[in-house]
Amino acid sequence: MLPAQNRMTRSTDFGATVKRGVRAAQPDIVVHVRRDEGSVDGPRIGLVVAKSVGSAVQRHRVARRLRHVARGLMAELEPCERVVIRALPGSCDAPSSQLERQLRNGLKRSHNLMGARR
Repeated sequence: MLPAQNRMTRSTDFGATVKRGVRAAQPDIVVHVRRDEGSVDGPRIGLVVAKSVGSAVQRHRVARRLRHVARGLMAELEPCERVVIRALPGSCDAPSSQLERQLRNGLKRSHNLMGARR
């Protein structure tokens, strides 16, 4: 479970991260990362698991696995970062280790792209 202070809950935060952030697509997830320079209260992570992923049971299982994987990566994020992880239909069948590898790759690619933007 992600700590409450690290959960993204407001739809405006989700929208801003998806629209103004850097996007890195992976086979089973899409990672959107944005730096909110005015904020230093710790990184925030949000999940988007649409109905295309599967039934409610499957979506909740994917969300639990993604939260668990994201929690392990919290120490690697900067306090001003906002991350949205969007699950794709293939994430339902992907093992947690594969989701973790894809999330790490997506974050690494996003950080490289953000560095190139500056």
